[in-house]
Amino acid sequence: MHPRPRTVWQAMSAPGFLLSPWPWRAAAYLVTGALAGALTLVGLVAAVALGGVLAVVLVGLPLLVLTALAGIPVARLERHRLRLVEGGPAPARPVRQPPATGPWPWLTTRLRERATWRELGHALLFALVLWPLDALAVTFALAAPLSLAATPLLMATVGGGEEAKVLKQWTVTTWPAAWGVAVLGLLLLALGGYALGLAAGARAELGRVLVGAPRGGDQTARVVELTRSRVRLVDAFEAERRRIERDLHDGAQQRLVALTMTLGLARLDAPPGPLADQLAKAHGEAGRALEELRELIHGIHPKVLADYGLPAAVADAADRSAVPVDVALEVPGRLPQAVEAAAYFVVREALANIGRHSGAARAEISGGHREGRLVLRIRDDGRGGADAAAGSGLTGLADRVSVLDGRLSLSSPPGGPTLLSVEIPCEPCDPSEPAEPCA
Repeated sequence: MHPRPRTVWQAMSAPGFLLSPWPWRAAAYLVTGALAGALTLVGLVAAVALGGVLAVVLVGLPLLVLTALAGIPVARLERHRLRLVEGGPAPARPVRQPPATGPWPWLTTRLRERATWRELGHALLFALVLWPLDALAVTFALAAPLSLAATPLLMATVGGGEEAKVLKQWTVTTWPAAWGVAVLGLLLLALGGYALGLAAGARAELGRVLVGAPRGGDQTARVVELTRSRVRLVDAFEAERRRIERDLHDGAQQRLVALTMTLGLARLDAPPGPLADQLAKAHGEAGRALEELRELIHGIHPKVLADYGLPAAVADAADRSAVPVDVALEVPGRLPQAVEAAAYFVVREALANIGRHSGAARAEISGGHREGRLVLRIRDDGRGGADAAAGSGLTGLADRVSVLDGRLSLSSPPGGPTLLSVEIPCEPCDPSEPAEPCA
């Protein structure tokens, strides 16, 4: 059993092509191409002429700019016409989304897109070259054979049964000759069906190359969308971390501070005895709970990272480390929030691993922003033998770095030293506002 053809090329190699709808679909594709191409030619010539005339008073300049976008609707029409010979519309090439809503951001974004100029080139080729070829293919492969096949009908009606003009070139005066021409027309019509399939298939391939996504574009679009969704999830995760940190800092922490102060004042007013002892115990527990809450808030999203940036946050993490850490990190201004957060939590996890597992006497954090990339190196003089896949917590951080198109690598031979390297492509924010993070 033959699989159901999905394109005119596949249909031509299957049996029963001439009895299937595919020859007529190919003819419809070429006929609509001839009509659409002629209309495109008229529209482009009119727009350029009108814009050139009105350019003298500057009114025509916007019209000329819009003419550069004429390829967009023509390409959209071509992608929908491809369903006639490919069983479905061709997906468009992925384009960048405007940075903001409104006509001006959309216009500037589209004018910078390579796909826009590719589609304009297709529109010009369509208007000047392709539609006449479509018309010629339909004329020679369909119209001429049908005219030959209709010779007996023309002789019986227009010719009064005495003669018929064949393609307006020669005259047939006998019925055997008329039927012979009709048989020839049917044979040419059968060959013309394959000719239409060939012409439409070649024409569709050219249209797909110019205005459609390449073969396998659905998978490519899914990969792109998956990458974008991962980035959106990371951004949403960071926003939620900051919200939780803010709520705990402004809510629960302030209440614990007030409770600790109240218990302290109550201790001062209470006479010595069991009540004073209980108040002292409660005051100590409230103080320890406040310290634990502060550490928890710091682990969720440290305020020093949000307020002062990555170098200050790394220095703060080094001060809190159980192992002495030397820091040499130079970053010009602020980096994107997602980059700062990913780099900071890599440093924190690395320092935690050094303190728990390495047996190191000293560690070093170095790096900076070089050639469009944030580079971090975390090194320790411990025993080595670390494995990122052995539950060290670095696997999740490596995934987080990869979302940002970054790379995390670990070198830890037995006996040491251990070197963790992170590279994340990014650009600094406005250096005139070093305290302001960027999105």
